[in-house]
Amino acid sequence: MTFQASRGTVDILPEDQGHWRFVQDKAREIARQFGYERIDTPVFEDALLFERGVGDTTDIVEKETYTFEDRGGDMLTLRAEGTAPVCRAYLQHGMHNLPQPVRLYYVCPVFRYERPQAGRYRQHNQFGIEVIGDADANVDAEVIELGWRFLESVGLSGLTLTINSIGDYQCRPAYLEKLVDYYGSRRDRLCEDCKRRLERNPLRLLDCKQESCQPHVHDAPHSADHLCVECSEHWAELRGYLGEIGLGFEVDHRLVRGLDYYTRTVFEISPPDEGRMVTIVGGGRYDGLMEQLGGRPTPGIGFGMGLERVVENLKRQEAPVTVETRNKVLTAHMGEAAKLMAVRIASELRASGVAAILGPPNRGLRSQLRYANASNCTHAVIIGDDELARDVVLIRDLGQGEQREVSLTSVVTELAAPN
Repeated sequence: MTFQASRGTVDILPEDQGHWRFVQDKAREIARQFGYERIDTPVFEDALLFERGVGDTTDIVEKETYTFEDRGGDMLTLRAEGTAPVCRAYLQHGMHNLPQPVRLYYVCPVFRYERPQAGRYRQHNQFGIEVIGDADANVDAEVIELGWRFLESVGLSGLTLTINSIGDYQCRPAYLEKLVDYYGSRRDRLCEDCKRRLERNPLRLLDCKQESCQPHVHDAPHSADHLCVECSEHWAELRGYLGEIGLGFEVDHRLVRGLDYYTRTVFEISPPDEGRMVTIVGGGRYDGLMEQLGGRPTPGIGFGMGLERVVENLKRQEAPVTVETRNKVLTAHMGEAAKLMAVRIASELRASGVAAILGPPNRGLRSQLRYANASNCTHAVIIGDDELARDVVLIRDLGQGEQREVSLTSVVTELAAPN
């Protein structure tokens, strides 16, 4: 039997780790610059958290969650998205007593049973942020700017920001009536999913990707044309703030996102020439979610970003990736006495914070140096009988091809500095 990674999952191999370290380091850096603190939630939650928060009529809950009964009879769901768990933690740990708003970020795996395709996996890694406790549109602009600045900082270009307002629980019901009337007269021309959405979740009609439904989506009523006074003011203020910080945007009246908790602002950031199917950043405001989870009314907004898509776009755009490099040393040895010394030097290097590996035993010097190059070592320490007799070693810079002789007592000091 030959085992392979489960469908919809990928291995992040050593040669890809440079991209991943770069992206994750940039995520932490940009979160710090904007004043966000890290939060980590469990990889599984009570299944009801996602049913109540995300919505039991969403595709995520109906088709995509990994839900199971544990040995104690509890129904659990692997983390399907990041916002509901963070809101649960906010309520559970009394974060409403902290100065508001609370700014949080996370980098975590997310699990959804989706049809695997380019840029879409059943397990993917997500960089997400949440701002809880402030309803002002300037916070919406801040969240959008953070996502945009992150993508700029990693080197992506040609990005498109699309925004929309879907109203709130006061003005949305009247809009949904108009939407249902519009789609009801076209019911026989809708795909099967949209026929179901028409009855259970009309707003999701605008999110249909079926080609046969696109003409109906294009001509559907616009939510931004049916906002109440408060939502209309919030919508205008958001666009003003985005203009003030110099972020260009497009208004997409079809943009609704796929989760029931969204209110007012929704947005996406996409790479060039790829369309909405490969959105890198998606998010919005969720002012009613805390109440749905049993808390008091508390506004919130955030986004989720698939890091696999970020890495894929970095490679596609051939954006330069810079990762801090430190010395990695191979101790090459010739003879048993030299091998003992090589073991000692490797240990001393590690104790000083330098990555070090022992050259493969029973191989000649040339073979050990080839192994050092294949292992991405920056330097080799070469020890033979002659070097042992004189209490010295040879240090070879594998990148420059230069070699110098140093005393045994100074070898660690020589290699402890970054390359």
